Amino acid sequence: MSAGEEKVRLDKWLWAARFFKTRALAAEAVSGGKVHVNAQRVKRSRAVKPGDVIEVWRGQDFYTIVVDALSSRRGPASEARKLYHETEQSIARREEAAALRKAEYLGARPAPHRPSGRDRRRIRSLTGKD
Repeated sequence: MSAGEEKVRLDKWLWAARFFKTRALAAEAVSGGKVHVNAQRVKRSRAVKPGDVIEVWRGQDFYTIVVDALSSRRGPASEARKLYHETEQSIARREEAAALRKAEYLGARPAPHRPSGRDRRRIRSLTGKD
C-alpha cells in the first residue's frame, strides 16, 4: 500500500485487491457492466478514491465493498484485504446465496442405488428394448 498514491485506475485497483486474477479480466468485467462505482456504471480508467462504494458481480457472487486504501501494486492476499472492507449486508447476502445453491445441489442428486429388477423392466418397456 502506498500512502502517496492519490489516483488509481479502477481495473488496476480491482486486480491489486485480488478480485480478478489478471488486469485484463478486471478491465473486461468493468467494460461488461459487472462493476459499478457509487451505483453508477463506469469506465475502467475511472480513478478510485477511499470511501468509494464498489459493487462487483463475480460469477454467481455479488460483493458490495468500500475502498479503504489505494494500491496499484498486487501484493500478498493479507495486504489486499487491507485495501477494502465488505459491507455486512453483502456478506449476509453471499452466505444466503451459497446456502441456497448448496441446498439445490443436494436436492438434485440422483438416487444413490442401482435400479432394481422392477425399475429395469420399466426402463426396458419405456425405451422399447424388450
